[in-house]
Parts: sequence; C-alpha cells; structure tokens
Amino acid sequence: MSDTSPDGPSAVWHTVDDLVRWLDRESALPVEQERLLRILKLSEEAGEVAQAVIGATGQHPRKGRTHSWDDVHSELCDVIVTAMVALRTLTPEARRVFEGHLERVAERVPAAPVGEVPAPPA
Repeated sequence: MSDTSPDGPSAVWHTVDDLVRWLDRESALPVEQERLLRILKLSEEAGEVAQAVIGATGQHPRKGRTHSWDDVHSELCDVIVTAMVALRTLTPEARRVFEGHLERVAERVPAAPVGEVPAPPA
C-alpha cells in the first residue's frame, strides 16, 4: 500500500482526522472530558471483541454460537479505529507517533534465519 494511493496510510489518517473533526463538532462535553471518554471507549470496544469471540466459539452454554469470525474481524477493526481516533484526539502528530512506535516494536522482532520462507497467512 503506497502512501499516495487512495487507500494508503495517508488516506487512513485523513479518514481518522475527518472522524475526529466530526466527533469534535458533535460533542457538547468539555474538551478534557471528551478526551477521556474517547480513551475509555477502547475498553467498550475490546469488550465487544471478547463477546464476539465467545459467540463465535459457542462458549456461552445458553446462547450457543451467536457470532461469526467475520464479526470478530469487524470488532477488531472497531478497536483499531477507536484507538487511532483516541490517539489523534491526544496529538495532531498521531501518524508520526504511531509509525515511530511501530518501528520500535518491529525492531524487537528477531529477523528470520537466512533462507527461511515465512508461512503464508491462514
């Protein structure tokens, strides 16, 4: 995904910026309270992931299978978007902060041995 393509990283962060502007316009709360609630929203979204996993695996004896793995995927995406919005709410440099953090995380991952071919995604 190139940075200049319509679905590149810039497009993602432009969408996040649009979401933050929309949420800011619609909020009647004080700025500090809005910031805290956007961070707390992550807990709600993570709970929805857990609920979807429980539903996809049928682990609730009374309810059985109530969700699909596609539902889990969707809920995970909601967590990612919510985290991006929360980060952007805290700093206009959200993209730089995220990319720098991702680089530091990637540096901690050991390189594959020479000649080893990674397994294809499932």
